[in-house]
Amino acid sequence: MSIIAVIDYDMGNLHSACKGLEKAGATTKITDSAQEIAQADAIVLPGVGSFDPAIEHLQERDLIYPIQQAVKSGKPFLGICLGLQILFESSEEGKKEGLGIIKGRVKRFKSEANLTIPHMGWNTLNLTQNQHPLWKNLPPNPYLYFVHSYYVEPNDKNVIASQVTHGTQTVTASIAQDNLMAVQFHPEKSSDYGLQILTNFVELTK
Repeated sequence: MSIIAVIDYDMGNLHSACKGLEKAGATTKITDSAQEIAQADAIVLPGVGSFDPAIEHLQERDLIYPIQQAVKSGKPFLGICLGLQILFESSEEGKKEGLGIIKGRVKRFKSEANLTIPHMGWNTLNLTQNQHPLWKNLPPNPYLYFVHSYYVEPNDKNVIASQVTHGTQTVTASIAQDNLMAVQFHPEKSSDYGLQILTNFVELTK
């Protein structure tokens, strides 16, 4: 049975991510140990909250380098919500340097008349990497659950795996490059389609 390491850095509800992965057939291990991350068959980096505190917590636990190495190792790696944003170089939300695994920046939604920020609730995904294994058995425009005021803007648009539109702004909803996948929405809160995405990820670890 594959072991999926779920990285614990005090930023978010790890148990709901684990519950979703376990429902999808995985064995999970919540950990902040570099050794356990290195030994796992796949890695999940969840996260809820703000950019700078997330980076500070990773620094305090000496997790920056182990995460960078985990991505380089070629093992399936999934970032969720804030776990997507901190993969980037910097954010308009804070002053800290991000992990720099993906070139680009995290930006805030621009204010618009009658637009609620944060973007919160169910919205339609527009798949841009249609054939990616993460989207297997999904309809062309699945409904998924979002909660965010910031979104990622990669320098290389080819890494964008899906987009979402809030008001007049169409932004990155997920990225995928080789073994690295990361999503802005919460699959563990996105009912059947979210469970299908987690199942697809778990299948990549087998």
